[in-house]
Amino acid sequence: MKVDRLVSIIMVLLDKERIGARELADMFEVSPRTIYRDIDSINMAGIPVYGAPGVSGGFEIMQKYKIDKKVFSTADLSAILMGLSSLSNMIRGDELVNALAKVKSFIPADKAKDVELKANQIYIDLSPWMGNGNIQPYLEIIKTALQENKLLSFEYADRYGNETARTAEPYQLVMKSSQWYWQGYCLTRNDFRLFKLSRTSNLQIREETFTPRDYQNPQLDVTDIAATMQKNIKIRIHKSVMDRILDFCTYEHFSPDGNEHYVVSFPFIENDYHYDILLSFGDKCECLEPLRIRSEMKQRIHDMAVLYGVRHLP
Repeated sequence: MKVDRLVSIIMVLLDKERIGARELADMFEVSPRTIYRDIDSINMAGIPVYGAPGVSGGFEIMQKYKIDKKVFSTADLSAILMGLSSLSNMIRGDELVNALAKVKSFIPADKAKDVELKANQIYIDLSPWMGNGNIQPYLEIIKTALQENKLLSFEYADRYGNETARTAEPYQLVMKSSQWYWQGYCLTRNDFRLFKLSRTSNLQIREETFTPRDYQNPQLDVTDIAATMQKNIKIRIHKSVMDRILDFCTYEHFSPDGNEHYVVSFPFIENDYHYDILLSFGDKCECLEPLRIRSEMKQRIHDMAVLYGVRHLP
């Protein structure tokens, strides 16, 4: 569409000091004559595009028209670029590309290298190493539904694998602890729900639109709740899993136990999730105390052994 092409050309001109008609024509797969007409349309819209003649000539937006580049400091621009770049790894779209182009246009030429260096000092990649192949396309579906206020139909599995058909009004995409969630008003349950994206399947946009209702952001900070439930237990670990244990507590919780092991004061809540964490360390981790948790670990290991056909544990 012409309007989309005109907007894209403006973004390119904001991003580059100067670009030739042939390069623009190749970029948008049109003729140079069409590009010249587009430039005329942009000028008529009030955005002054200057055409420089000669071998090194091309089109550029007049410098006086551009937003004052001193509005943002180097640190400001670096932080914005860092955030936009990390988000674009997971959620793709023209609006992010355009936003990146706009931010880059604010960077003075003499500061470009400094900003690039600072922006690259911290690299945030939210995309997973591997896993559920539906995550990326589902993010795009939800983003579209959010923009267009359209209902979503899907199937949802609870923590026990029970699956139900749902319809919901989408309100927010949420990333928490490297996991994607989305908040919606579930028309099946008549209430707001926070759905885990990896438990969502057969996600589709419905033709029906909805009028957004008032809502509150989901409760994501459970620090205070966890503090009342969490107790420290004593575990003995092999040094090979030390880096994984450090995901849950600090090195101050470690005490050397010989050359190969550590005794760790480990934060623990008595639920399946935390028992599964301990079990994930295999034979590199032993719960020492309290006795009830050690006994529960022993029972779970026994049940697992039975599942694999081992009837008697030494």
